[in-house]
Amino acid sequence: MAPPPSEDDGSTSSRTPLIPAPPPRRAVTRLNPLALLVAAAFAASYHLLVAPSPSYYYSLFLSLGSNDTAAAHLRALTLRPHLAGTEANARAAAHVVSALSSLNFPTRVAPYSVLLSYPIHRSLSLSAPGRGTTPFALVQDTYPGDPYAAVSAKAVPTFLAYVSSGSVAAEVFYANYGRPEDFAHLASRGVNVTGKVALARYGKVYRGDIVINARNAGAAAAVIYTDAKDYAAGKAFPDGPWMPPTGVQIGSTFKGVGDPTTPMWASSEGCERMSVAEAMATDDMPQIPALPVSGRDGEAILQLIGGDVAPEDWQGGDGAPVYRLGPGPAVLNLTYAGNETMATIQNVISVIEGKEEPERYIILGNHRDAWTFGAVDPNSGTAALLELAHRFSELQKKGWRPRRTIILCNWDAEEYGLVGSTEWVEENRAVLTSRTVAYLNVDSAVYGAGFYVSATPQLDELLKEASKQVQNPDNETESLYDLWMASDSSSLIGRLGGGGSDYSAFVQHIGIPSADMSMGSGYPVYHSLYDDFVWMEKFGDPLFRRHVAVASIWGLVALRLSNEEILPFNYSTYAVELENGAIDINERLLGVPVSLSPLQKSIEEFKRAALKVDSELKALHTWKIWPFSRTNPLKVRDLNERLLMTERAFTEREGLSGRPWYKHLIYAPSLHDDYGAQVYPGVDDAIQMAEMTNTSESWRSVQHEIYRLARVINQASLVLSGGLT
Repeated sequence: MAPPPSEDDGSTSSRTPLIPAPPPRRAVTRLNPLALLVAAAFAASYHLLVAPSPSYYYSLFLSLGSNDTAAAHLRALTLRPHLAGTEANARAAAHVVSALSSLNFPTRVAPYSVLLSYPIHRSLSLSAPGRGTTPFALVQDTYPGDPYAAVSAKAVPTFLAYVSSGSVAAEVFYANYGRPEDFAHLASRGVNVTGKVALARYGKVYRGDIVINARNAGAAAAVIYTDAKDYAAGKAFPDGPWMPPTGVQIGSTFKGVGDPTTPMWASSEGCERMSVAEAMATDDMPQIPALPVSGRDGEAILQLIGGDVAPEDWQGGDGAPVYRLGPGPAVLNLTYAGNETMATIQNVISVIEGKEEPERYIILGNHRDAWTFGAVDPNSGTAALLELAHRFSELQKKGWRPRRTIILCNWDAEEYGLVGSTEWVEENRAVLTSRTVAYLNVDSAVYGAGFYVSATPQLDELLKEASKQVQNPDNETESLYDLWMASDSSSLIGRLGGGGSDYSAFVQHIGIPSADMSMGSGYPVYHSLYDDFVWMEKFGDPLFRRHVAVASIWGLVALRLSNEEILPFNYSTYAVELENGAIDINERLLGVPVSLSPLQKSIEEFKRAALKVDSELKALHTWKIWPFSRTNPLKVRDLNERLLMTERAFTEREGLSGRPWYKHLIYAPSLHDDYGAQVYPGVDDAIQMAEMTNTSESWRSVQHEIYRLARVINQASLVLSGGLT
């Protein structure tokens, strides 16, 4: 993107000359050097005494949280279903534009024409010998008193985006969660799946991987259902938070990122494009028909599948029928007709220009589009973004202006494959790569209780420090940090290797330090008709305190990144993360002809670079009287450049083998689960292939990937230390 506009002159018809005319000559008065020093000291001291400190604005920001503001925005955004590419979502975009513009933040819409997918016709019926044929309604029922019953008719019918159109009538088999190991188990049990219909349940891997795994196993079609064991373990909505019997999880099955017609480049006006047919024929598309169904429909199918009894860990919960593998004797007759069409999406971009370093960006992002009403996913995040923006506006009225530029982004078409954010990053790649300090993502701000964070490791300490200043929304005597540390999660801070949200293009494509945060980590009515304001008000966040808490830590981290003279990054944590990843890889390579020595040496070098930076930071912090940039501006600038550019060095131009869009060699999605975060993904991909083929060539490929990984870590060490070989 272009540099943020100047507040001094909104004119585009004339520009200030790059080299101003020299001032008239004046008589020169020579001043005593000591007098100059005293004057400078007074000026600096006066500035420090008169101007409020950053911590003043941090405290003020935290005091301005408004439950009512967050609730009002969420209610307005979720009045109707608003799928990407529809008029309803354009109206939601207009709400965001209006809200941000009313705060006097320069705001614009960045549109893109992209390939989206909508259903035209769907049908599914079940038949078995002596049982006749049972058609499925494929409808999510409303409930008595549902305030959204009338507008629910405008919701998109249950479907899976980008699956192939077609009709299949064949015996059905049960594939558990549809993972590669599940299909391998079926093969080991002698279950013939070729030409059959796979029935799999949601829960462990990305739905697109389920369908593609079924295709790769030879299935002709797939059906995915929400098993009561995972999604209906208590009272169903509206009496409880769990999925109703007719609830269906809708979603995309595209394995790629961004607009399918413009892989690797931006979907800008007049750009080169693949045809729709070419885009639909890539390996990132399922290439077979598929449908999602409810738990009730899934159970009806399971009752008529025969064959061997499925393993114990493939079975359902209490009261479920015995799950068998099949295939048959039940037959599913599935028909799907889709419309893959070019549609316009709208990103909303709003800028708060920095004062001292306007060319440095801190970017906050959330997406707006939803499969249905989207009260949790994603508009709890949109409401938090707008509540946070309101607080920034109040700070401005008190004289605040960030040192660095803050950019607020509301993405479109995330649900289809991170489309809006990816296109914007691809279009602005060179500028973003050179100027962005960090990207802070909130997809769904509130799922429920608990605090969850994923981040690139240099942000770990900053996130912990910020959480200590934010109140636990569920316990006024504790901080968010206390809640976080009490978590029973195996890892307090996750990593951003998964492809689940809009941080993907920033981290995995161009190497920007990033974080993603939320209250809660999952909810039963995900992507269903029941993700509405009523669910949020009754079960997700009745008092909207959790929305305020997420907005508080999101904004506080942004304020610190935008205002502190020296970027609050800590790469010692990153060194530990690299070392832990190497330990995991080493355990998988015991007894094979592969050496980890190049990787281990590169990590040691990175640890030395991190220690060097730590010592430089400590030295600067000993000068407490002067602002750092006043005493040694070049040193501060150099140090900040190294801190923000180190993450870029973990990327490689060629990208992962077979997955070139993913440039980051430390973090990317797992090859067989787009939601799964993988450390050292290139090495992991190569090991998986070598374990399957066990050839000398495949193990040489593992060694090659280890060398590639070592090279980017060495590059990162050089950037961080600021030296040349």
